[in-house]
Amino acid sequence: MTNSPLSWTELESLTDFQIDTVNGSTNSQARLRLFGHDEADVRVTLYRDHHAWCPYCQKIWLWLEEKQIPYRIEKVTMFCYGDKESWYKRIVPSGMLPAIALDGKIITESDDILMGLEKAFGVLGKGMNDPEVVPARRLERVLFRAWCEWLCRPVSSAQQEQRHRQQFKEVMSKVEEVLGSTPSPYFLEDFGTADVIFTPYVERMNASLYYYKGYSMREENPRMSDWFDAMESRSTYRGTQSDFHTHVHDLPPQMGGCYENGEPQMLINKEKVDYGSWFGLPDVTYPEPENSRAEALQRVIKHRANIIKVNPANNQLFDEALRCALTNMITDQVCTPPPDSDLALRYLRDRINVPRDMSIYAAKRLRESLEKTAALVGDRQSPPLTVRNRRDQDPVNFVSHHN
Repeated sequence: MTNSPLSWTELESLTDFQIDTVNGSTNSQARLRLFGHDEADVRVTLYRDHHAWCPYCQKIWLWLEEKQIPYRIEKVTMFCYGDKESWYKRIVPSGMLPAIALDGKIITESDDILMGLEKAFGVLGKGMNDPEVVPARRLERVLFRAWCEWLCRPVSSAQQEQRHRQQFKEVMSKVEEVLGSTPSPYFLEDFGTADVIFTPYVERMNASLYYYKGYSMREENPRMSDWFDAMESRSTYRGTQSDFHTHVHDLPPQMGGCYENGEPQMLINKEKVDYGSWFGLPDVTYPEPENSRAEALQRVIKHRANIIKVNPANNQLFDEALRCALTNMITDQVCTPPPDSDLALRYLRDRINVPRDMSIYAAKRLRESLEKTAALVGDRQSPPLTVRNRRDQDPVNFVSHHN
């Protein structure tokens, strides 16, 4: 027996999720962060990308959140998913991200930004040029290069693939050694700048190597696993954290390509990330919040008009199908969608973006219900996401809503 989908009014009555974007926990929807200060205290404007895909933006974002520096946020389009705003190019002619305005002065390049912020507001733990932080910064760049060599270069033989894998693992052993050299799970004795510097690309390595190479960075490196667990205990990091599905599909246009090795474990991992189950992936280990479904429902309701508009399916068909999926997510009741709506539901399943749209667990719950509902009427998959650009995610369709 199946049930009729709830109406939008009925669905709205089933979520009371809300966040204080200004003074509450770290969140991707904020345009202003005050941490209890007055707006007159704001000296910083952070220019970052709409989707929270930019790793260097995440670094500055996390630093500001940890230091609780009042700041404004202006969101800018990355080249891979739309046209750069002309107003931003007047401020930063190169269009590069991130940038900050500090007391009216523009600073670009993430390392220069951090040093400028340290000069104005003090260091986070130990500073960028501290003798203990400098070697960590160098090690992060060595790890980055080993990752790029393995992920982003096509290989001509299994031996070459194995060589790249081994080179990466050798650098990871050095990272493990550094993490094990202090009693804390962090890179130094306490959380600080070194951890902020490692965060963006280590998060992306964990996702991309699992999906494209069958290598689970978090599961194969115990001290790295402890570091991730410690980071996930921080609400600041959880607010900026993305998931495997988002990263593996946003990286190829940014990196110039990511290459699968076709090995059995890689194919298994790819299946899990693309088609589920999304629970049990090594992208998050903190307990699921009780309000994850309510969060997902609230976020879809807020943007439902544009979500329906940009979907390639007939609006009326997708409206009903979407309500079926949301009814299932929030009530656990089976709700069969209209015939031929499987493609439309999976189109949305593949475009849920963490943390732009919602947090990790909310996204997992929504993807799960979209897939369950789609499977009731068909097994057709949405066309593969392009690896050349992500213009399907052009923020112009949603920007008027200010997230």
